[in-house]
Amino acid sequence: MALVHPPISRSDPAVLRFAPSPNGALHLGHALSALENAAMATRLGGRLLLRIEDIDRTRCRPEFERAMLADLAWLGIGFEMPPRRQSEHLDTYRQALGQLDALGLIYASFESRGELKALVAEREAATGRSWPIDPDGVPLYAGTGAAMTAAERNEGVASGRPFALRLRMAEAISRLGRPLTWTEVDETGARLRSVAADPACWGDVVLARKDVPTSYHLSVVVDDALQDVSHIVRGQDLFEATAVHRLLQELLGLAEPLYRHHRLILGADGRKLSKSEAATGLAALRAGGASPADIGRLVGIDPRTDI
Repeated sequence: MALVHPPISRSDPAVLRFAPSPNGALHLGHALSALENAAMATRLGGRLLLRIEDIDRTRCRPEFERAMLADLAWLGIGFEMPPRRQSEHLDTYRQALGQLDALGLIYASFESRGELKALVAEREAATGRSWPIDPDGVPLYAGTGAAMTAAERNEGVASGRPFALRLRMAEAISRLGRPLTWTEVDETGARLRSVAADPACWGDVVLARKDVPTSYHLSVVVDDALQDVSHIVRGQDLFEATAVHRLLQELLGLAEPLYRHHRLILGADGRKLSKSEAATGLAALRAGGASPADIGRLVGIDPRTDI
């Protein structure tokens, strides 16, 4: 059954979601995103959902989830419960992946990270030019998976070798046949501008792996559609990834939400906060005597007035 979903009606109640991964302690950056979502849901008179993005079973742990839920409850943010856990919906993501495969847009690649790094180095040496990178600074796929025959792909999968399933980006864009955009809104939900989406800059992105039948890109667009999310509020670090999400939404017949990409909380080194930075962890700040209002002031949102 296809995942085709009717367009979101702007007259329907707004639906927002906060979707952390339980792979470490929540920090001030997560607090900002959670509070931004809560504030917009309040302003729009909408619903606020919690999603647990736990597809990475090697890093996501139950103790991290319990700590995360305790931090969010302490902040005073009210989510509709129970949360949606991605690990409980892998068949849904397989279904979406199957739709793309039926369109001829999926292929398997079998190179390891080390082999891909070596291929990039060889091509740079041969051409004298730097190999293109995606917006996250990762070299675009340089392997030969796209040229493999179906028999070669099946043989590789049957052999038990690790593999990644990638999107044939050029073919996907060509199939769509028109420019892609998304609508960026401000903190009140009012339209700011239309943004041109350039999914090609990501190359042939990974949509699943041998051990996990999905990726962040695939599962997030499927979940947002199935949960009727109308406004996606997340950090500026995911701004460019929206191009991939818009492409997948169109290919899968999923509704297009509105987007708001808020500022980031940066560390002393000027970089985005990491879960390894204990000093900015909510649990550590709480243990040190901070109150929810203190957290709000630190991130520039006052829970007492904005939520």
